[in-house]
Amino acid sequence: MTAPLVLVTASGLARETLAALRADGHRLLLGFVDDDPAVTGRTVDGLPVLGPLERLADHPEAAVVVCAGRGTVRLRIVDRLRDLGVDADRYVSVLHPTASVADGCVVGAGSILLAGVVLTAGVRLGAHVVAMPHVVLTHDDVVEDAATLCAGVLLGGGVRVGRAAYLGMGASVRENVRVGEEAVVGMGAVVLSDVPARSTVVGVPARAVDRAVDRAVAAVAPVVPLHRSQESS
Repeated sequence: MTAPLVLVTASGLARETLAALRADGHRLLLGFVDDDPAVTGRTVDGLPVLGPLERLADHPEAAVVVCAGRGTVRLRIVDRLRDLGVDADRYVSVLHPTASVADGCVVGAGSILLAGVVLTAGVRLGAHVVAMPHVVLTHDDVVEDAATLCAGVLLGGGVRVGRAAYLGMGASVRENVRVGEEAVVGMGAVVLSDVPARSTVVGVPARAVDRAVDRAVAAVAPVVPLHRSQESS
C-alpha cells in the first residue's frame, strides 16, 4: 500500500508539487507542515497546514517531500528533519505524469519533476533536486543533491550541476560544462564555460558578477505573505 504524504513548507513550490500529485492521483495527501505560525490551521489549495515540522511525529507512517524553493534551504530542512527522526527512506520523489524519464535514468529520493520535464538518456539526479516545468536534461547529465533547475532550463550532454546550485528560468548550459556547488546562473543566461562554486553568472554569454550584490538585494527584498486567494473557506 502506498504511504500517505506530507509536504514540508507551504510554499509556492509546494503548491506546484501538490498539483503534480493530484494530476497523478495515486497517493493520499495529509497536508503541509510549516514552521510559520501564521499559516498553521489554514488550508492551501484545499489541503490543511498541520503545524510546525514537529507535527510529523503525529504521522510516523507518512512519506515526506521537502518543497522549499532554494536548495540550500532544502538541505537545512533535511538536517532538521533528521534530528526529528525522519529517516532518508521516508523521502519520495514526485514526478508529474507528463514528465519523461528514459530507461536508465536515475532520480534521487525527494526530488520533484514538474510538468514537461525531460530526461533523455543516462541522466542522474541526486536527492532533493527540483526541476520546474519544461526543463530538458540531455544524455549523461549529472545533477547533484538539492540543485534547483527553474522553468525552461536546458542542459547539453555531459553537464554536471553541483550540490544546491540554482539555475534561473530559461538558462542554457553548453555540453560538458560544470556548474559548481551553490553557484547561481541568472535567468536566460547562456553558460559556455565552467561556473565556479558559490559564484553568480548572468548574461549571454554568461559572465561572473559580485555575489555581494546578490546578498544586498536579498537583504532588502520584501517578504511576500501567503495570499488570501490561496486559502479555502
